[in-house]
Amino acid sequence: MRAWIVVLALSLAACSPPTTTPRTGTVPDLDARFAFDSLTVINDHGEELEFDAYLATDFEQHRRGLMFVRGMPERTGMLFIYDTEEIRSMWMKNTYIPLDMVFARTDGSVINVVTDTVPQTLNSHRSAEPARYVLELNAGTARRLGIGIASRIVRDD
Repeated sequence: MRAWIVVLALSLAACSPPTTTPRTGTVPDLDARFAFDSLTVINDHGEELEFDAYLATDFEQHRRGLMFVRGMPERTGMLFIYDTEEIRSMWMKNTYIPLDMVFARTDGSVINVVTDTVPQTLNSHRSAEPARYVLELNAGTARRLGIGIASRIVRDD
Protein backbone atom coordinates (compact mmCIF):
# COMPACT_ATOMS: atom_id res chain seq x y z
CA MET A 1 0.00 0.00 0.00
CA ARG A 2 2.80 2.40 0.94
CA ALA A 3 4.49 1.77 -2.45
CA TRP A 4 1.26 2.71 -4.25
CA ILE A 5 1.06 6.00 -2.36
CA VAL A 6 4.65 6.84 -3.36
CA VAL A 7 3.91 5.93 -6.99
CA LEU A 8 0.74 8.06 -6.93
CA ALA A 9 2.58 11.02 -5.39
CA LEU A 10 5.38 10.81 -7.98
CA SER A 11 2.82 10.52 -10.79
CA LEU A 12 0.97 13.61 -9.59
CA ALA A 13 4.22 15.55 -9.27
CA ALA A 14 5.17 14.61 -12.83
CA CYS A 15 1.79 15.85 -14.09
CA SER A 16 2.01 19.19 -12.27
CA PRO A 17 2.72 22.18 -14.52
CA PRO A 18 6.30 23.45 -14.36
CA THR A 19 6.88 26.67 -12.45
CA THR A 20 8.25 28.41 -15.54
CA THR A 21 7.66 27.54 -19.16
CA PRO A 22 9.37 28.90 -22.25
CA ARG A 23 7.17 30.98 -24.51
CA THR A 24 5.94 28.85 -27.37
CA GLY A 25 4.20 29.70 -30.55
CA THR A 26 1.16 28.46 -32.34
CA VAL A 27 2.77 25.96 -34.71
CA PRO A 28 3.61 22.99 -32.45
CA ASP A 29 5.98 21.36 -34.96
CA LEU A 30 8.22 24.45 -34.81
CA ASP A 31 8.20 24.97 -31.03
CA ALA A 32 10.82 22.28 -30.34
CA ARG A 33 13.17 23.58 -33.06
CA PHE A 34 13.03 27.39 -32.87
CA ALA A 35 13.01 30.16 -30.31
CA PHE A 36 9.87 32.29 -30.44
CA ASP A 37 9.52 36.01 -29.81
CA SER A 38 7.53 39.13 -30.64
CA LEU A 39 8.59 41.34 -33.51
CA THR A 40 7.56 44.81 -34.64
CA VAL A 41 7.41 45.93 -38.25
CA ILE A 42 6.90 49.61 -39.01
CA ASN A 43 5.06 49.61 -42.33
CA ASP A 44 5.26 52.07 -45.22
CA HIS A 45 2.63 54.27 -43.51
CA GLY A 46 4.52 54.46 -40.19
CA GLU A 47 2.15 52.08 -38.39
CA GLU A 48 3.62 49.64 -35.87
CA LEU A 49 2.57 46.07 -36.60
CA GLU A 50 3.13 43.32 -34.04
CA PHE A 51 4.00 39.79 -35.15
CA ASP A 52 4.94 36.56 -33.41
CA ALA A 53 8.05 35.14 -35.01
CA TYR A 54 10.01 31.93 -34.90
CA LEU A 55 13.72 32.78 -34.98
CA ALA A 56 16.00 30.87 -37.36
CA THR A 57 19.52 31.70 -36.16
CA ASP A 58 21.85 28.88 -37.24
CA PHE A 59 22.60 26.88 -40.39
CA GLU A 60 20.30 23.96 -39.56
CA GLN A 61 17.41 26.28 -38.71
CA HIS A 62 18.01 28.32 -41.86
CA ARG A 63 17.94 25.10 -43.87
CA ARG A 64 14.73 23.84 -42.20
CA GLY A 65 12.78 27.10 -42.19
CA LEU A 66 9.05 26.65 -42.66
CA MET A 67 9.34 23.37 -44.55
CA PHE A 68 6.52 20.91 -43.81
CA VAL A 69 4.39 23.54 -42.03
CA ARG A 70 0.75 23.20 -43.13
CA GLY A 71 -0.53 26.52 -41.78
CA MET A 72 0.34 29.58 -39.69
CA PRO A 73 -1.81 32.13 -37.88
CA GLU A 74 -2.17 35.47 -39.64
CA ARG A 75 0.31 37.44 -37.48
CA THR A 76 2.93 34.68 -37.19
CA GLY A 77 6.07 34.31 -39.28
CA MET A 78 9.69 33.26 -39.26
CA LEU A 79 12.65 35.64 -39.01
CA PHE A 80 15.89 34.34 -40.50
CA ILE A 81 18.81 36.02 -38.74
CA TYR A 82 22.26 35.92 -40.32
CA ASP A 83 25.60 37.05 -38.90
CA THR A 84 26.48 39.21 -41.89
CA GLU A 85 24.85 41.03 -44.78
CA GLU A 86 25.02 39.04 -48.01
CA ILE A 87 22.80 38.43 -51.00
CA ARG A 88 20.17 36.04 -49.60
CA SER A 89 18.35 33.48 -51.68
CA MET A 90 15.33 31.47 -50.51
CA TRP A 91 13.30 28.68 -52.07
CA MET A 92 10.08 26.87 -51.31
CA LYS A 93 11.25 23.25 -51.35
CA ASN A 94 8.95 21.18 -49.09
CA THR A 95 7.14 24.36 -48.04
CA TYR A 96 3.41 23.75 -48.23
CA ILE A 97 2.10 27.29 -47.71
CA PRO A 98 2.61 30.33 -49.98
CA LEU A 99 4.72 33.04 -48.38
CA ASP A 100 5.79 36.66 -48.61
CA MET A 101 9.53 37.21 -48.06
CA VAL A 102 10.73 40.51 -46.63
CA PHE A 103 14.49 41.07 -47.08
CA ALA A 104 16.09 43.62 -44.73
CA ARG A 105 19.44 45.22 -43.90
CA THR A 106 21.19 45.11 -40.50
CA ASP A 107 19.36 48.29 -39.45
CA GLY A 108 16.04 46.59 -40.25
CA SER A 109 15.23 48.72 -43.29
CA VAL A 110 13.50 46.69 -45.98
CA ILE A 111 15.39 46.09 -49.21
CA ASN A 112 12.70 44.28 -51.19
CA VAL A 113 9.63 42.14 -50.71
CA VAL A 114 8.84 39.01 -52.71
CA THR A 115 5.12 38.29 -52.54
CA ASP A 116 2.97 35.22 -53.08
CA THR A 117 5.71 32.62 -53.55
CA VAL A 118 4.61 29.29 -55.00
CA PRO A 119 4.77 26.34 -52.57
CA GLN A 120 6.99 23.31 -53.25
CA THR A 121 9.12 24.89 -55.95
CA LEU A 122 12.86 25.36 -56.35
CA ASN A 123 12.47 28.89 -57.75
CA SER A 124 15.05 31.19 -56.18
CA HIS A 125 13.82 34.37 -54.45
CA ARG A 126 16.68 36.80 -53.82
CA SER A 127 17.42 39.98 -51.97
CA ALA A 128 18.06 42.92 -54.30
CA GLU A 129 21.20 43.76 -52.28
CA PRO A 130 23.01 42.29 -49.25
CA ALA A 131 20.56 41.45 -46.45
CA ARG A 132 20.94 40.31 -42.85
CA TYR A 133 17.30 39.40 -42.20
CA VAL A 134 14.55 37.61 -44.07
CA LEU A 135 11.05 37.69 -42.60
CA GLU A 136 8.68 35.08 -44.00
CA LEU A 137 4.95 35.77 -43.58
CA ASN A 138 1.80 34.21 -44.95
CA ALA A 139 1.28 35.18 -48.60
CA GLY A 140 -0.67 38.41 -49.01
CA THR A 141 0.32 39.78 -45.59
CA ALA A 142 2.86 42.30 -46.90
CA ARG A 143 0.44 43.77 -49.43
CA ARG A 144 -2.52 43.78 -47.03
CA LEU A 145 -0.57 45.47 -44.21
CA GLY A 146 1.47 47.90 -46.33
CA ILE A 147 4.90 46.30 -45.79
CA GLY A 148 7.22 47.49 -48.54
CA ILE A 149 10.56 49.18 -49.18
CA ALA A 150 9.75 52.07 -46.81
CA SER A 151 9.17 49.61 -43.93
CA ARG A 152 11.49 48.57 -41.13
CA ILE A 153 11.86 45.46 -38.96
CA VAL A 154 12.53 46.38 -35.33
CA ARG A 155 14.51 43.94 -33.16
CA ASP A 156 15.59 44.14 -29.53
CA ASP A 157 18.94 42.34 -29.90
